[in-house]
Amino acid sequence: MLTLKQIKDNRAEVILKLAKKGFKADDIIDEVLRLDEARRQSQTELDSLLAEQNQCAREIGALMKAGQKDEAEAKKAQVASMKARSKEVEEAKEAYERELRNLLLQIPNLPNDIVPEGKSAADNLEVRSGGRMPELGTTAKPHWDLAKEYDLIDFELGVKISGAGFPVYKGYGARLQRALINFFLDQAREAGFVEVQPPYVVNEDSGYGTGQLPDKEGQMYHIGLDGLYLIPTAEVPVTNIYRDVILSEAELPIKNTAYSACFRREAGSYGKDVRGLNRLHQFDKVEIVCIDKPERSYERLDEMVAYVQTLVDKLELPWRILRLCGGDMSFTSALTYDFEVYSAAQQRWLEVSSVSNFESYQANRLKCRYRDAQTGVQLVHTLNGSALALPRIVAALLENHQSPEGIHIPKALVPYTGFDLIPAP
Repeated sequence: MLTLKQIKDNRAEVILKLAKKGFKADDIIDEVLRLDEARRQSQTELDSLLAEQNQCAREIGALMKAGQKDEAEAKKAQVASMKARSKEVEEAKEAYERELRNLLLQIPNLPNDIVPEGKSAADNLEVRSGGRMPELGTTAKPHWDLAKEYDLIDFELGVKISGAGFPVYKGYGARLQRALINFFLDQAREAGFVEVQPPYVVNEDSGYGTGQLPDKEGQMYHIGLDGLYLIPTAEVPVTNIYRDVILSEAELPIKNTAYSACFRREAGSYGKDVRGLNRLHQFDKVEIVCIDKPERSYERLDEMVAYVQTLVDKLELPWRILRLCGGDMSFTSALTYDFEVYSAAQQRWLEVSSVSNFESYQANRLKCRYRDAQTGVQLVHTLNGSALALPRIVAALLENHQSPEGIHIPKALVPYTGFDLIPAP
């Protein structure tokens, strides 16, 4: 959530930057400023009424002491009228505050200056690439055919049990899933991230804290009876560990990693691009979350991007990194880098990670701050990234590493799988 100071001090700049995200902000910003002025005027009137009531209370005491009962009663009636007015003003102030917060929650984060102009994924900027492109020939099979042929993943059984988008992993497929989770967690721990195991459901406050609510409410599974939400990513519970917390400067940077199942409704997703593992309602992911001082957050972002690059390198996959344009960025992000791996059988790039800096946007919602020795209590910056999401990684591993003998396992993963080849049936 943007701070009122950001909006009041830089109205024109805020409107201009939000336009890069395709968000027309003139009217909502003006309404925010109007409500803030009304709220402040209400507070001024309340303070004045309280001062008058206190003065009257002193005068009533003096009048009673002097035996001037009628004058004292008149003052009491005056105080009662002021109290009634105070209640009206307090209720109006609270209404202004509620409306103001609701509007602020509807305003996206400001994009960083280096975010490219653009309206869609076609306008994203490739910043670097690596890995060797496989040469599979015309007989290469997509992962959904390989999964069936090798009996690794049963999509139809998942439909029977739950519905489309809930696959059942079997045999080598299940072992590969477990191996990837452990590999990603171990790599994160070696890179200095502290592992946590969060809940898979969160309350409404947590959803608002990281920006899933109200922006992505329709994409989350809601447990109506209990008012809880299944998490779309471990980012939500892990970042909310620090909600309403004032950290010491010595605690920063905080670096956490967590594995979780993730749940997304993916409403409106249809077509060939969602086949197989390309888009699921439930999937596994290892997340990394960082919290740091504002002046160090972009250094931290670069470290996180470089770390994710080591993972796709070790999995022997061709990859590229994209800096997302304004029109393709998330509601909460200030700057995002997407990692994509190439699927040789599908002949297309598959997104496997997003690494983002949210600057103070989430922190303001979370009220996550730190105590600076010179400047006092300040908002932190929050960052997160997928390291990595499993479904499309598995799809690329199966497709890119297929051979007549079977599906080869990357060398770095063999200690986790216990096998270097899924033999051809």
